[in-house]
Amino acid sequence: MSTYASSLQDAQKRIEHLRKEIEHHRFLYYTLSAPDLSDAEFDALYHELEDLETRYPDLITEDSPTQKVGAVPSTDFKEVRHKIAMLSLSNAMSETDLEHWQDRLVKALDGEIEPTDLKYVVEHKIDGLSIALTYEDGVLVRGATRGNGESGEDVTGNLKTIKGLPIKLKPVPIRDDGTFALDDDKCPSRMPRSIEVRGEVYMPISSFSELNQGLIEENGQGFANPRNAASGSLRQKDPRVTAKRKLAVWTYFIYILDPELKAPASQYQNMRLLQALGLPVEPNRRLVDDLDGIKQFIDEWSVTRHGLDYQTDGVVVKLDDRTIWTRLGATSHSPRWAIAYKYPPEEAETRVLDIVFDVGRTGAVTPTAMLDPVKLAGTTVKRATLHNADQIKRLDVRIGDTVLVRKAGEIIPEIVCVKFDKRPADSSPFVYASTCPACGSQLIKANDEVVLRCLNYYNCPAQKTRRLIHWVSREALDIEGVGESLIADLVAKEMVSTPADFYELTADRLLTLERMGKKSAQNILDALQASKTRTLAQFIFGLGIRHVGASTADLLANHFGSLEALSAAAALGEDDLSNAQAIAGIGPVTWKNVVEFFALEQNRHLLARLRELGVEPVSVDAGANRDLPQTLAGMSFVITGTLNSIDRLEAEKAIKARGGKASGSVSKKTTYLVVGDSPGSKLAKAQELGITIIDEAAFLELLA
Repeated sequence: MSTYASSLQDAQKRIEHLRKEIEHHRFLYYTLSAPDLSDAEFDALYHELEDLETRYPDLITEDSPTQKVGAVPSTDFKEVRHKIAMLSLSNAMSETDLEHWQDRLVKALDGEIEPTDLKYVVEHKIDGLSIALTYEDGVLVRGATRGNGESGEDVTGNLKTIKGLPIKLKPVPIRDDGTFALDDDKCPSRMPRSIEVRGEVYMPISSFSELNQGLIEENGQGFANPRNAASGSLRQKDPRVTAKRKLAVWTYFIYILDPELKAPASQYQNMRLLQALGLPVEPNRRLVDDLDGIKQFIDEWSVTRHGLDYQTDGVVVKLDDRTIWTRLGATSHSPRWAIAYKYPPEEAETRVLDIVFDVGRTGAVTPTAMLDPVKLAGTTVKRATLHNADQIKRLDVRIGDTVLVRKAGEIIPEIVCVKFDKRPADSSPFVYASTCPACGSQLIKANDEVVLRCLNYYNCPAQKTRRLIHWVSREALDIEGVGESLIADLVAKEMVSTPADFYELTADRLLTLERMGKKSAQNILDALQASKTRTLAQFIFGLGIRHVGASTADLLANHFGSLEALSAAAALGEDDLSNAQAIAGIGPVTWKNVVEFFALEQNRHLLARLRELGVEPVSVDAGANRDLPQTLAGMSFVITGTLNSIDRLEAEKAIKARGGKASGSVSKKTTYLVVGDSPGSKLAKAQELGITIIDEAAFLELLA
């Protein structure tokens, strides 16, 4: 960042330059969901502009980015004028900034209130997409993005696909005088006539990982981070696509537009009201008495927030007493009664040691940067994805470059930019691979895909190995003791080429491998024997059909009941979509891949060999008849923390085998939360919802 201007003329030039830069990056961030600056770099530009305008107030103009919010709405959706402007929040970059903010509050109130009289609500700052929800007589009638603060995009249809967002609210206790009586069970309940709710749509990190893995496998172009993924998903023209993206939402603000009702004077109570109405509210909020309480919350979550399933980049602080808000008012950009503390950016500089290519099980070839190890977000980062050739070209990243690396979604390392001033003098542009690094076949771009693929599907050793690794994985055939290194040895010695080859292994053949003992060999053979009767869903997932993940495999297994029925339906061809259309969550592209898989002679031969070797997945009906008594039927379980006597995947399988449901998130429909060691935020949410909480011993008793 350049030094601040020291004269009026220099200041004016710098301000004009900053405004253009900021508007450009706002448009990329808010409208196109494709930022090319890190948050920290954007904040630095914005704060420099703020500082210059503070020093030279005569240079402030109405169209300055500091005087407005967001960016112009996209033209893909109908424009919606907000009843109440959606403002941004001012940022605090340090504890000193928080102290100055409180000083400004006290001064604005003319000293009528002492700092010790102020209370605050603190909550996580979710890195998502701000929305306004309008409910009339308890029914969701409109949902809009923030846009430029005055008007946004009507995304009602897409918002309705978010499972956690209620279409109809719950009545709440309301007294005759129009005040809410949340703690009075005897007070009659009714529905507010008109309210507007503010919230943040986000993509859970687990959903982000699943989505990006599929997108990169499909066309080599994933989203940069969960925030971009949420924004892009909410703006899909087809709500069915949005539904598949598994978005979520937290609400944090309510305006009572019903003139007969009075909103609670406390912001903390307003958040309780949101919950009472059935709206999702982030569970880790806290009411604190002073700045020390704010700082304690910030310190407590600075590291542990990485354990949450959603991306956070700071803490929002609001005055609890909403009667003061009107007196304090707002600037054209932000309210004076709230501020956002931003955590220091978790980015680090390191060097690119090499760029290598990884071949996936479907032939997708993706580049990965090998890095000089660097500490980031509590872990050591050695690799960063580069997605595809377009990304390498855009960044102009080269071997030997010094780069800025960050964790996207706090889990996936990515290269933000190249430090060109540190580039070696003998640097040369990176030449992208044109042939498969594993088999030498020519790489092809199929259709409109961004990703390059190796089409040598059955003979490429890398693809063979990937498919074998997928077959033995936990969610597939779950073959214990057969890991990546063993599979690499088996492939190298040409003992295994397809999944069927596993079941022709003998102890004598295994003992020819280095470091293989008799006991280990027998354990492997026992694990292979046990895998012959896995569930149909595991078997379908293990086949590695393109676009068929674990959840899709479950849908196919439950719908068709047997491999024979699925194979027969696929034989009808991709033009007969009646089977696909009958299953929620299975679209024509997925069904096309299922049809193509069963149509290939090599795959039909593989299935026949597996059958001959005794690999018979348990059909859904047969499993229900012969499995354990359905003692957990109708119950929904969520597991948090580490279980000592049984791992999570086995626990979830045990629940399902007894007729229960294993879920990844706590809701009012959850029957039991099973708590192990070091539980996460699910525990707090379960406590708030009054869910029954049991330990590992009680859980094992239920299974028994």
